[in-house]
Amino acid sequence: MTTTTPATAPPGRPPRRVGAATSRISAAVARATRWTAAQVSGWSSRSRWALAVFIVLAGASIPVLRYLVFWPLDQWQVDVEVYREAGVSILTGRPIYSAMTEAPQLLPFTYPPFAAVIAVPLALLPFGAVGWLWTAAQVAATTAIVWYAGWRLIHRTGPLAPVTLALLTVPMLWLHPVSDGLRFGQVNAFMVLACLMDLRRPRPGVLRRIPPGVLVGLAMSIKLTPGVFVVHYLLNKRWKEAATAVGTAVAVTVGAWLLLPEASFAFWGGALQDPTRLGPNAGTSNQSIRGFLLRVGPDGFAGNVLWLVLVAVVGVVGYALARRAHRAGDSISEVAAVGLMAVLLSPVAWIHHLHWMVVVVLAVLGADPWRDRRRLVAAAVVTGFFLCRMPWWGISWLSHPHWPQWPGRILQNADTFGSLLALGLLWWALHLPEAVRRAEAPGVEPTEVGAAER
Repeated sequence: MTTTTPATAPPGRPPRRVGAATSRISAAVARATRWTAAQVSGWSSRSRWALAVFIVLAGASIPVLRYLVFWPLDQWQVDVEVYREAGVSILTGRPIYSAMTEAPQLLPFTYPPFAAVIAVPLALLPFGAVGWLWTAAQVAATTAIVWYAGWRLIHRTGPLAPVTLALLTVPMLWLHPVSDGLRFGQVNAFMVLACLMDLRRPRPGVLRRIPPGVLVGLAMSIKLTPGVFVVHYLLNKRWKEAATAVGTAVAVTVGAWLLLPEASFAFWGGALQDPTRLGPNAGTSNQSIRGFLLRVGPDGFAGNVLWLVLVAVVGVVGYALARRAHRAGDSISEVAAVGLMAVLLSPVAWIHHLHWMVVVVLAVLGADPWRDRRRLVAAAVVTGFFLCRMPWWGISWLSHPHWPQWPGRILQNADTFGSLLALGLLWWALHLPEAVRRAEAPGVEPTEVGAAER
């Protein structure tokens, strides 16, 4: 007696072993959704958006209270302090790449000079105010990522679109990489949002007059890792977008060079080639393939060769997946796949660089996960995986000298494995029978507030 449905089962019906577990959950969710829709459908648009804002703020309060209220002051918003100190350096005339943040962190500025230029406004505000404002901006940016990456799903819920947006956003704020971004005061939410808005199709209405590639170029001028999108453009012969991205990056970099010639020479002529400025590359926070190999070996020449081989293999798979997504019209999966390349292929990728998981989750969910509830399961797997702080569980495990080390090592490198798992699930989702047929519908552009309700 078979336990699975035959291969000729109707599209969208999951195998019985998955469907049995998800049907009850989905039925309960459907009942709750119908009840919620009945309650709020008569509300005004302003009231529904007010409810959505309340839900997001309530969900964000958990990591915000932890990292801005109860966190030790000597570790408070240390990364945004790095940017602010760069702005202070410009205003006071001190060398940007020699200055350090206050003890005990003593962190140097490691980003291109253009990033220091746009950090000048931060230097005009008290650091305490900067930390809170930066956190609020990160929450807003993550909400915008969910809105732009999840629009295919969100607009299906009609008058519930604001509430759907909020309910999708809250667990994303709790993801380990996202909450770490809030903890440190990082810029990754803005990098992900910029690249997503640049590549998403249909193009967001707010960008109709901005050529594709500009936002990727600006992101590259702040951090170098968004350059993976230029590689994607070139591999797909999207010459105009590649030229626009590179041209934008060159233009702002030259502008920063004219404004800050000494700092530009210091960065491009020295600081860029000094990996120790980024922190301990073999530390647990570095969850790139290179970081994994630095922790588990082999060392030296053999380790370098193995890293290059793995980078080549993962790069071929990742960029091929992004190419397929682009050809299928699935720009969300396209951005998710290339974003994972920014983490896996980079020599250094801290845990908070995995903010791309927000896009991955929504790409796996797709436009209509109820047609194939395996998508719900896959998205829940990625979400549940990155809700956990497994690399730090691994450190705790390894601190016990009499315990076997291999479970601790697996946990310590869990986010590297999780990134590869996410890449695999993106591949699976794109190869579902309906994946190519259910491309983004042209002409549907619910990108403005309230558009999903029209």
